[in-house]
Amino acid sequence: MKSTCPFRDKGIKGNLSPTHGVMVRYMRIMKLHRCIMDERLRQTGVYRSQHQILMMLSDHSNVSQKEIAERLYVSTATIAVSVKKLEKGGYITRAVDQEDNRMNKLCLTEKGTYMVEHSREFFHNVEDQMFNGFSKEELAAMGQYLDRIYDNLSQIPLEKEMTERED
Repeated sequence: MKSTCPFRDKGIKGNLSPTHGVMVRYMRIMKLHRCIMDERLRQTGVYRSQHQILMMLSDHSNVSQKEIAERLYVSTATIAVSVKKLEKGGYITRAVDQEDNRMNKLCLTEKGTYMVEHSREFFHNVEDQMFNGFSKEELAAMGQYLDRIYDNLSQIPLEKEMTERED
């Protein structure tokens, strides 16, 4: 099957500053990684947002839609749509919460568990390929660099934080 990822053979062109060059490379890697994942998920019939829910339920069984929405930083309405599709596809079930009859707890079915197991294997294989040839020292250094970038970005106030400070 021919790849539908348009990013595979495009190199970086032009004179870029060192920081912009790194940023362009980072974005190119993220787009290619996302495309590879999307291709795989498209073959399963389970889409990314639905897959995130399956992975969450694999790690945290018997959680409510509200809890999933909070953990994934999305609205409960967004989760509701995906949950309906996953339930219809036989990947999850709903059970009434014994402590609060108004809430449902979500659980993986055998089909859902199977999907998660095979996807984790695929993700592991992609990671192995992605970091092929890197030493433990190089990976540790890369991890430190990425942590520094995250810390630097964390210093930039978000609009919500700026509004709160103005009050």
